[in-house]
Amino acid sequence: MTNEAEGSGAENREAEELHRRYSRRGRWRQNLKRLVRLFNWILVVQLLSGAKRFLDIAGALALLFALSPVMALVSVVLALQAKVLHRTPRVGRWCETFQEYSFSAPETTVGRVVTGLRCRRLPVLLNILKGDMSFVGPSLISPGELSPRERAVRKRFNVRPGLICLWWIRRRANIAYGGEVESDGEYVDTHTVLGDIGIALRAIPAVIYGEGVATAPDLVTILGIRLNNVTMTEAVETIVERMGGNGSQQICFVNADCANIAYRDRDYHEVLQQAGLVLADGIGLKLAGKLLARDIRQNVNGTDLFPRLCSALSSSGMGLYLLGGRPGVAEGVRDWLAREHPDVKVSGYHHGYFTPEEEPEVIRHIADSGASLLLVALGAPRQDMWISENLERTGVRVAMGVGGLFDFYSGLTPRAPQWIREMGLEWLYRFGQEPGRMWKRYFVGNALFLIRVIKARFK
Repeated sequence: MTNEAEGSGAENREAEELHRRYSRRGRWRQNLKRLVRLFNWILVVQLLSGAKRFLDIAGALALLFALSPVMALVSVVLALQAKVLHRTPRVGRWCETFQEYSFSAPETTVGRVVTGLRCRRLPVLLNILKGDMSFVGPSLISPGELSPRERAVRKRFNVRPGLICLWWIRRRANIAYGGEVESDGEYVDTHTVLGDIGIALRAIPAVIYGEGVATAPDLVTILGIRLNNVTMTEAVETIVERMGGNGSQQICFVNADCANIAYRDRDYHEVLQQAGLVLADGIGLKLAGKLLARDIRQNVNGTDLFPRLCSALSSSGMGLYLLGGRPGVAEGVRDWLAREHPDVKVSGYHHGYFTPEEEPEVIRHIADSGASLLLVALGAPRQDMWISENLERTGVRVAMGVGGLFDFYSGLTPRAPQWIREMGLEWLYRFGQEPGRMWKRYFVGNALFLIRVIKARFK
């Protein structure tokens, strides 16, 4: 028995020693795998960074070569009147300050010609070649413009600033709803070489759309329709304010198709004229504003406004009623709200396929719900005409027609990706989803709208 016990103890000690040995070996292998993964990650980052830098150098050299006659001519002309280059201090990668190059623009005929021909910023290609900047990156800032103490600001300095940035594109497409720092942070978190190429391609239509609007009249008129020229933030604040006020207000969204309908339907035109708030929706209105020299501040469409409005209504106690869409669609929007904005009160909902005989009961249900906001998704112009006729009987403070919004938030119809919206081509994406229904509206209707705008411009 003693010999057996001693043998058993020796075997246990040997097993423990083997276990410790293999445990150390296993830990060593795990650490080695971690080091390999870290090395691979660093290698990938360096390769991607190298590829981006290679594209910057190649692109800058190609453009400098192609544009060298123009730059040489401008330099000679400017040298006769003033200094050639103007230097602007900027904050670059790792918070290092550099001088951004541009042609001087003296207050002379030559300076005005240089500015008018869009030649002034051509020397910035030298900054890209030097490595101060990249073709695509966060927006350029001057020293002291942003505090690097904020985390959201700090991370933008991990990469080179760009000649083109997301904020610049979104401002020109009238969808710069967030802030500049937010757009820069989004770029830093998601940028890739292919993504940069995509941003550069999206800059092409952005040039056509023109500069973003800093200031513009509060009211503009396009094809006889009075539009409240507000930003997305201002629209949300106005809606919430009126929901808490007295009386009832109708809010309408107007896009190119609505303008076409109002052009030939005087009753619908009158409804738009009497609405408490009329918002410009879509790239068509922006282009019309440019042609008529009446700039539209932002594309205030219902689909982008809805989640922002829900955030503003969270825990307010003011309820909303969902009316419209196919059977089951309004319930889908209610479910989306329960997931994304659980503090928003849904007072009731009903599909849009009710008969004239059922309409009084639907209106009674809305009034009994105690909702402050009524969203009506019946399509234009029916939804706006319906609101105009029944607003007082519903008892709500604010009612607005929202078109296809319910289809998007119920999951029935996917929304166009962000990059398509930045190019102002959401209408083309919608055509691809429903070509049989949308071809006339977008290809015939949009052309007719622009013809009418051009005629109005030259009257």
